[in-house]
Amino acid sequence: MINTLRQRLYHFLFDQRTRSGRRFEALCGLFAILSVVVIFIESGVGTTYHLTFDEWHIFVWLELIFTLVFTLEYLLRVCTWPQPARYVFSFWGFIDLATTLPLYVMWLWPEIGINYLFAWRAMRAIRALRILKLLRFMPSLNFFWHAIKSARHQLILFYAFIAIVMVIFGSLMYCIEGPEYGFTTLNASVYWAIVTVTTVGYGDITPHTPIGRIVASVLILIGYSVIAIPTGLITTHMSAEFQSRKGLRKCTQCGHDKHDKGAQYCNTCGEKLPE
Repeated sequence: MINTLRQRLYHFLFDQRTRSGRRFEALCGLFAILSVVVIFIESGVGTTYHLTFDEWHIFVWLELIFTLVFTLEYLLRVCTWPQPARYVFSFWGFIDLATTLPLYVMWLWPEIGINYLFAWRAMRAIRALRILKLLRFMPSLNFFWHAIKSARHQLILFYAFIAIVMVIFGSLMYCIEGPEYGFTTLNASVYWAIVTVTTVGYGDITPHTPIGRIVASVLILIGYSVIAIPTGLITTHMSAEFQSRKGLRKCTQCGHDKHDKGAQYCNTCGEKLPE
């Protein structure tokens, strides 16, 4: 009976091929987003935490509820995973544990800076990334997911090239303008190059010499390709993915559409395929 219950909980917590598993994963992500929204509201109000119940306010109670829910979820995930130690030391196990601890740390070490705790609790937004794991089960977003995967090598190469360009142009501006005009270090110069190539242009550092302005103009023109090239790559791969999937039968239960030509049942969830 215990093993049966554990298996059911495992499928509910981890098996995203089932509807209940996908709903639970989405619920966890939305709950994490809600907790982050509360943290931002709380930081704007400016509150402090006290250990006596008569001094507790609504934000402390909300944080207590979030912490209890996250703690229960973490313990259930550890208990239902076939090898609990592997889950504890996995990426998601570490994220789940780290985003559960702030309130406990707050009570054990009250002298810790409140700003650090706000930032730590805001890291719960990482939990919302679980929703991204559901993309492969959502037909409307499946094309985009596979397009990014197929274009990943070109995108990595492109952004590596852009990073090299940023270092080169930053170094040039450091030599041309120098500390006199705000380019005090190579780090500041590369920061200026990134801000310029993305066409943001904060204006905190600006070139003053004619040669520096020429270099800045070239970098601004390069900035337009930074937006256009990744968009074109992803669009091309999305079109290719769409053409390759035309006419394929899609499972009405899980949305999976990569089946053999004569298959009658889905090879993912076992649902009968449409004719």
